[in-house]
Amino acid sequence: METAEEIRRRLLEKANTLPLSAGVYLMRDRNGKVIYVGKSRKLKNRVSQYFQNGDKNIKTGRMVSMVREFDYYLCANEMEALSLENTLIKQYTPKYNIRLKDAKSYPYIKITAEEYPRLVFTRRRDADKAKYFGPYSGSGTAYALIEMLSRTLRLPTCRRNFPRDIGKNRPCIYYEMGKCAGLCTGKVSAEEHRTAVKYAAEILGGKNEQVRRRLEAQMQADAEAERYEAAAKCRDTIRALDAIREKQTVVASPDAEQDVFALYSDDFCTCVSAFYIRGGVVHDSADFLFGADGIPDDLTAFLLEHYQSREYIPPRVLLDFSMDEEDRNLLSQSLSALAGRKIDVHTPERGPLRTLCDLVLKNATERAKRYRMDSEKQEGTLAHLAELLRLEVYPERIEAYDISNFGAEHLTAGMIVYKNGGFSKADYRSFKIKTVVGTADDYASMRETLERRLAHLSDESGSFSEPPDLILLDGGRGHVSTVRELTRNLGLEHIPVFGMVKDDFHKTRALCTENEEINIAKERDIFTLIYRIQEEIHRYTVRVMEQAKNKTLSRSTLTAIRGIGDEKAKKLLAAFGGLAGVKRAGLEELAAVQGVSRRDAEAVYHHYHKEKDTI
Repeated sequence: METAEEIRRRLLEKANTLPLSAGVYLMRDRNGKVIYVGKSRKLKNRVSQYFQNGDKNIKTGRMVSMVREFDYYLCANEMEALSLENTLIKQYTPKYNIRLKDAKSYPYIKITAEEYPRLVFTRRRDADKAKYFGPYSGSGTAYALIEMLSRTLRLPTCRRNFPRDIGKNRPCIYYEMGKCAGLCTGKVSAEEHRTAVKYAAEILGGKNEQVRRRLEAQMQADAEAERYEAAAKCRDTIRALDAIREKQTVVASPDAEQDVFALYSDDFCTCVSAFYIRGGVVHDSADFLFGADGIPDDLTAFLLEHYQSREYIPPRVLLDFSMDEEDRNLLSQSLSALAGRKIDVHTPERGPLRTLCDLVLKNATERAKRYRMDSEKQEGTLAHLAELLRLEVYPERIEAYDISNFGAEHLTAGMIVYKNGGFSKADYRSFKIKTVVGTADDYASMRETLERRLAHLSDESGSFSEPPDLILLDGGRGHVSTVRELTRNLGLEHIPVFGMVKDDFHKTRALCTENEEINIAKERDIFTLIYRIQEEIHRYTVRVMEQAKNKTLSRSTLTAIRGIGDEKAKKLLAAFGGLAGVKRAGLEELAAVQGVSRRDAEAVYHHYHKEKDTI
């Protein structure tokens, strides 16, 4: 068995044989798992620094102490190294790299590619000719923007289908209140609607001043042509835009478009804060928090990944922190290539831009302070939990499981993960039970779920490769006994398993093993934590089960129609947004769905309209 000093010397000798050229290196732990990916324009110098004696910050020292081997790839230049580094970080999701959450989970605002375009919230970017804006820091921000633009530009927010529903129903209350132009009345042309949506797109792109000037010119033209009602609408829209700007934080000149990043890091955590400035105001902001595992040695890969998920890169990116000139030029070149135009990356030293960077740094510092306070409180609770349950290790990763069903059908298991002081929704998983058929056997379902999950502990990467420090089951001693038998058979008896025993009000009153119950009712901090976990696993599992049930029920209604199988049912439901949309659709609309024949369309139409047809 090698000592730590022997490992250091061996790795240093290997590092000293590396070439002085650009490349990417991968640090591996004793199990061969990749725990860090980095790049350098001079591999030998960069990698050897890790294994030389000398002062290192705590986070870097922690990572180096875990390294047992490293691999490397030579690259033609730094641009190629940066691209490869980014790819490998996504492939291995190393523990000690700072990285963004999955871009698929970010919220966007979508302007649909229809005759009458709409503003909708989405978490997916499809190749559907629509325009996407974002991602935004949270769903609340995206929804608030949609609401603000819809009210300001008097866009419809109802679920009516245009042009199909024009003139068919009375206008809604928003039209009566003057908050909607009334597209449904037939008094608004498609061109007028598209112009309003175009204004929305420009505002989302930060071109508030351009929209304001265009509206002013239109108001003047309408007034001169004695179109006073149209001029009044332009005037009201301008006032609404001015009111919005007054509510926003003005930090630059009206034509300023720039993103500002600040970095705060200590031995406890790292926080990268970003202000997205459009039209001189803070359009959105975001905080990226990383625990002690995040190592901000090389932020170029982080920033490149950040912008690969965004629809727009402003002409200027300001950095609060200093960056090596070659790295800064590399980042500028990479972002310019991504945007298709020149992007300036700059660290201001004085003046109003420096003041702006200081403002964002203050935000990052405050956010990290709150994170630390919350985490210390949470760590105290988890330490108390470990003491109460007599755990051998501090429970950094807690996994909770629940079984839900609809009778003996749609047996579904849910798994949630609690780590780093909060729920890690990217790690949630659901399991459709396969071995239990025709009966609601919760014990067998729970065994299958844990057997499938624990089989992935040997994975090279991914969430399932991380072993749980504590498993919580929504059930009593019977569930615990079933799972403990499984873990013993798998040689994983060191993983603690407890059941969450509920009281008459469906709140967990105790945690149990196979042989004892541990009352938590008087341990307020633990009771609160376990209650939150219990509520979250129940909410998630029921939601997944209901989605499966609704999907099957909707499809089964369609598949009862002659000629409509599962595939055609899927296409119809997708085309009309659900069964209600299919029922409302006209014959020509049904026949226009790709993969659905005229005969099929007639069968579906007459199936849902047979009562009307006989009247």
